[in-house]
Amino acid sequence: MTAYSQGHAASVLRSQTWRTVDNSAAYLAPHLRPDQRVLDVGCGPGTITADLARRVGSVVGIDGDPGVVEQARALGVDALVGDAYALPAGPFDVVHAHQVLLHLTDPVAALREMMRVTVPGGLVAVRDCDYGGIVLHPHDPRLDRWLEVYRGVARAHGTEPDAGRRVLAWAHAAGATDVTPSASIWCHATPEERAWWGGQWAERIVDSTIAGRAVEGGFATRSELADIAAAWQAWAAHPDGWFSIPHGEVLIRVPA
Repeated sequence: MTAYSQGHAASVLRSQTWRTVDNSAAYLAPHLRPDQRVLDVGCGPGTITADLARRVGSVVGIDGDPGVVEQARALGVDALVGDAYALPAGPFDVVHAHQVLLHLTDPVAALREMMRVTVPGGLVAVRDCDYGGIVLHPHDPRLDRWLEVYRGVARAHGTEPDAGRRVLAWAHAAGATDVTPSASIWCHATPEERAWWGGQWAERIVDSTIAGRAVEGGFATRSELADIAAAWQAWAAHPDGWFSIPHGEVLIRVPA
């Protein structure tokens, strides 16, 4: 689909395999029915896809990485290696994409393609985070630096890390006229959540695709990344640690 800036290191997959319909697609859940055929674009390791499959008639997942497609298949998901700009013909009653548009260089083209393979009267559902809206406590300048590095790497590859605030505009640019916008957040603040979230970012920032691209692109040195990792570990251990990130969501009703 595009050069995925985070890659599929174990730390990244620990984040992705946490995702379910309830914590990542609640805005779509009331519209799901047992007779629907669903396409899950950018399905990753398939946890949302498998959850969707328990609620609808059938689901096909598609992702650009063969390794994560195999992981999705291990969950019993019907998953294909494919491209967000050239989707299976369908048609599908619902096309879903979670945290996909922020990794694409042409999100509007991808939305047009999602609409193309959706039945008249069907739904396209997309949800993307917005790194510009992150709230972190307590303040640590090293975590400010983390965000600067992350956004720099993403934008150097032509993608938009502050995608959440743009999903409505992208839907309109794709030609959608019946669009329902909404927003929701992830919040990680309990000791268990901090250990999980801070731990995986402490690992990801030094040992993943994004770490390599940060160094190769001149956005940070290995020493700086190690300092950022230490900051994540300190944040995870702090009893008052708080992390929240907003997500923009849209439901696009395809014209009948």
